[in-house]
Amino acid sequence: MHRVIGERSADRIDADLARDLLSEMVRARVFDERVFALQRQGWMSGYPPFRGQEASQVGAAAAMADDDWLVPTYRSNAMQLTRGVPMADILRFRRGFPEYGSNHDVPVLPQAVPIASQIPHATGLGMAANYRDTDEAVICYFGDGATSEGDFHEGLNFAGVFETPVVFFCENNGWAISTPEGRQTKSETIAAKADAYGIEKARVDGNDPLAVYEIVAKSMEFAREGSPVLVESLTYRQGPHTTSDDPERYEERAEFPDWRTRDPLDRFEEYLREADIIDAVFVESARETAETAFDAARRAAEDAERAPEALFESVYEERPPMLERQHAELTAWIEKHGDPYENGE
Repeated sequence: MHRVIGERSADRIDADLARDLLSEMVRARVFDERVFALQRQGWMSGYPPFRGQEASQVGAAAAMADDDWLVPTYRSNAMQLTRGVPMADILRFRRGFPEYGSNHDVPVLPQAVPIASQIPHATGLGMAANYRDTDEAVICYFGDGATSEGDFHEGLNFAGVFETPVVFFCENNGWAISTPEGRQTKSETIAAKADAYGIEKARVDGNDPLAVYEIVAKSMEFAREGSPVLVESLTYRQGPHTTSDDPERYEERAEFPDWRTRDPLDRFEEYLREADIIDAVFVESARETAETAFDAARRAAEDAERAPEALFESVYEERPPMLERQHAELTAWIEKHGDPYENGE
């Protein structure tokens, strides 16, 4: 499949789809901004922002069918929101509570934090779909840094051999924390790595949600026909790797073209306004709706929380000594300082 860069004529645009994509991008941006602020207030211990990658994630998630599986990682919150995962569930996950996923029926795995560990899981889901002879397909999200891990090789190799219905969606923002792409691989592109596994490949302008939607929709068709696809979505994260990171210590910004570095929300909004698909108040209204939804989700997340000791449940039937020690330390801390979650603090 060919690389899609840039824009298309207005007469090629599905106006309803474009408005839906923009609304989801606004919602994702509001979520990211609000969660980032909550982390700075101590509401959660850490957060991986995704500002600048909304178009890539929203476009990909919107191309999935209802029964398709999403295999996410820690930075794929925009994909999960677009897929239908409630904001409150993601907030509870970020706060460390184990019931993530219990309040919705969306076919999505829990977020994977270890780099690339979810890629073999996605291939396994695809193999299961083949064994069960269903029409389900899988999209597996990961960053460019994951392509340097052994799980990437193993997952794609098995996917190629067993012709699994999986789209491997790599968001390439140019950096794996402090390691630039050029220090990770000598391949001309990440997409080119697909050749080694005998699977299809595609590259796409990750800041163009319509282009991502088109490429991923086509890739999902290929996958359902038994041809896995590696999609490289070229984007640019505007913030730090996580709220614990200071990119100024190491990052020398690469000289990327404007289509890759420009804010995708501003770019898409401007494009749709020039095409008379939205009016001047569209984004403002979408933002107000998203802000209201986030306020409700935060209240729901806080109301549903249990005592901090619940962090130790749903892991082992019998706690190993290490967790017993940690539980004792937490109990002692709460006795001294009080429950940090009381009254929504």
